[in-house]
Amino acid sequence: MSIFSNNGGKIRFCSIANLCRLLLPSAIVMAISMLNLGITKAIAAAPTATDIRIGSHADKTRFVIDISDDVKFKVFTLSDPYRVVIDLPEIGWRLPGNVMARKTGVIDKFRYGLFRTGLSRVVLDIKKPVKIKAAFMLPPAEGKRYRLVLDLAPTTRTQYLAALRPPTTARPQPAAENYPESSSGILPPSRKPQKTAIKKHVIVIDPGHGGIDPGSTSGRVFEKHITLAAARAIKTHLEASGKYKARLTRKKDSFIRLRRRIAIARAHQAELFISLHADAIRNKRIRGLSVYTLSEKASDKEAAELAEKENKADLIAGMDLSSESKEVTNILIDLAQRETMNESALFAAELVKHIRKVSKTLSNAHRFAGFAVLKAPDVPSILIEMGFLSNRADEQALRSKKYRTNLARAIGNAVEGYFSRNEQVQR
Repeated sequence: MSIFSNNGGKIRFCSIANLCRLLLPSAIVMAISMLNLGITKAIAAAPTATDIRIGSHADKTRFVIDISDDVKFKVFTLSDPYRVVIDLPEIGWRLPGNVMARKTGVIDKFRYGLFRTGLSRVVLDIKKPVKIKAAFMLPPAEGKRYRLVLDLAPTTRTQYLAALRPPTTARPQPAAENYPESSSGILPPSRKPQKTAIKKHVIVIDPGHGGIDPGSTSGRVFEKHITLAAARAIKTHLEASGKYKARLTRKKDSFIRLRRRIAIARAHQAELFISLHADAIRNKRIRGLSVYTLSEKASDKEAAELAEKENKADLIAGMDLSSESKEVTNILIDLAQRETMNESALFAAELVKHIRKVSKTLSNAHRFAGFAVLKAPDVPSILIEMGFLSNRADEQALRSKKYRTNLARAIGNAVEGYFSRNEQVQR
């Protein structure tokens, strides 16, 4: 993996009130000055990217990020597919609205965002093998800010692969809690929750995508923001009943690996796992919500394509998946107990019944596909595609707080129905 770094008068008396009137203005001015100083320091401590420019030259493609401050960075390449990754300290992004359309030369497309706490990442999808010809920071000059410059030149696949080395950067750690995850990719056995010890049912809600992985977009809103807003609404509604503990796989705009989302659910001994998404497709007339449960065989072509797209989240975020065994996926599917899959299907059926009262659904609302995020062997899991950001009506609804509240209420009713049924069966 190719790595680049930049490392004697009269005494006068006055009342307390008069003293306050004399001193208070000065105190306010001092306080404001100190506040401004603090704000200035905070801003200075958080560099901001203000623009991204791409230029195509005869011998190279130049990728430039305008940044408010000098920063240290690392650049490396990944294969299959070809990607160039730029790691930066955590920075703010204040880019023009049309920046994502700026693609040229060997760069097909790119994305940016928070990878983990303290680390921002830019991932370039490149059309062909390249070599990193140069990577450097330019100081401010001629009215321009600091600029991170990356020059990419075409090369052969043999040379590209030969330049790959194991990453020298530390592996990302969990942002908040140390959730267990074995190096083999096979999850350790989870202890079944003891109903006598747990007073409230535990529900883990998974806002899809996040950070460097924006998900789908309508051009005006990203999927990652919609899913987080919906997850917060569902959590608020569930916990307001006093019957449930709701936990989120992410609480902010941060990237979480698919396998870790499963680990979070199992670490909390979740009794239900609800993953939230919002798709975008070419046909802008199609709209409606759908609910997915795990199956080795997809219910239709669209379901298979959607699962394939969602399962690439780790790849999109610039993760090195070359060491991942394809057998891991099969093992996880095999570990998915029939009972768990049946419970997932029962909850999905209950959910569709309640959601149809508040939202338009697809005609075949309950679908099946091999989503990686649904492969916890002992946690009933579903994935909700809340609508299509490519459809104007669905997008408008998903951006509405009222709609998300109604959706949260419907999901809460479905959760209530699911656990009531289970309690009746156990009697």
